[in-house]
Formats: sequence, C-alpha cells, structure tokens
Amino acid sequence: MDNENNKPSEKVEQAVECFKREGGYNCAQSIFATYSEAFGIDRDMAFKLSCGLGGGMGKTGQACGAVSGAVLALGLKYGRYLPEDRVSKEHTYSLVQEFEKMFIERNGSIKCDELLGFEMRTADRDTVKEITKQRCPRFVQDAAEILETFLE
Repeated sequence: MDNENNKPSEKVEQAVECFKREGGYNCAQSIFATYSEAFGIDRDMAFKLSCGLGGGMGKTGQACGAVSGAVLALGLKYGRYLPEDRVSKEHTYSLVQEFEKMFIERNGSIKCDELLGFEMRTADRDTVKEITKQRCPRFVQDAAEILETFLE
C-alpha cells in the first residue's frame, strides 16, 4: 500500500489485474509473475513455474495460491542455494511464517477451501468460477501487499 493515500502500489495493482483480466491466470501465477522478473525469472517462466499452485495446489483446496506465489517470491529474494547456508534457510522460513501470520490476520486462514467456503476438489466448475471471481482478487491483493513489506 502507498502510505500517503492508501492506494495499492503499482505492483499490487498489476497482480490483481493479472488475476482478473490477463486471460485466466490463477492466483499463484498472478503473484509470482508480477514479482519474479526483479529476481531474474522471466514472466513466461514464472507463469509455468507457478501454474500448479492455483486452487490451493492443483485444485486440492490446500494452501491458497496467492500465498504460495508469495512464498516463491520470498524464496527468490532470500532463499538459499548452497546446502550449507543455514542462515538464509532459517531467515526465509522465518519470513514465510511471518507472511502466513499476517495473511491469516487479514483473512482467517491460508487454506483455499476455508477462504472460499467450499471444497475445491468436489465443487462444480461454475461454482468455482463464480466464487473465485468474487473472492480471490482480495486474496491476491492482500498477498501482494504483505509480500511488498518483505521485499522493500
């Protein structure tokens, strides 16, 4: 959020628009593709990498894709690549836990089924489409706003 006028930042708006209008990208793709280029991952690759995380990980209703996309972005900035780098690993885990806590404070859960109020695995396509269209833009916005506090 832009503190001066409580308007979402440009990146937050990009993530929400990606979810709402860019040809049906899921929540994870919308978050991850918006932030990945700053860390050397091109947009097309970001869409591919995060595709399976939508719908709570492949429409299983587990962790919200917006949360999963943000966790991937945190890993790009803070994650370890050397096995002996325990400091980066623990720092990243700590940030992910704090991110989760902040998302839960805003939304009550990080679990897709709980956020949407139905079981993703068994819901009919029309229900999924209608409810995610209504509710998920807010989850994408919240995840992006929280993520930005960690990327600053």
